[in-house]
Amino acid sequence: MKTATIYNSDLHFEHKQWESELAFWKDELKTFNDRLGELQTRWTDKDVLAQLEHYQNEFILHGNVIEDLQETIEKHELNISEHSNDKADSMDVPMFNTHTEIRKKMETQRQIYVDLKKNFFRFLSKYM
Repeated sequence: MKTATIYNSDLHFEHKQWESELAFWKDELKTFNDRLGELQTRWTDKDVLAQLEHYQNEFILHGNVIEDLQETIEKHELNISEHSNDKADSMDVPMFNTHTEIRKKMETQRQIYVDLKKNFFRFLSKYM
């Protein structure tokens, strides 16, 4: 049975894609927080304000997750770079397993973020 070779350049490419996605989310969160600020000036209803606070908390939590993922990717990228400096084109199994775990975290967070945005847009359409 032939095993597939995973090249550092492929993992680097995936890291760059993730970094772009995370930067986009971070930028979007700034816009979403601006929207929350607009709504805070328009509404005094306690239920609406409670929902505003809920989304504000969700955005803070998601921002923290983004920062954690960015740091994790940066550390892994450094490991790949050091591995490349050893003149190796492919990654060893433990490092690839780490990459796979990061990929799973990104996929999970992507779904959480999509759901958050969907719910937030429903909220905005109701109260904007």
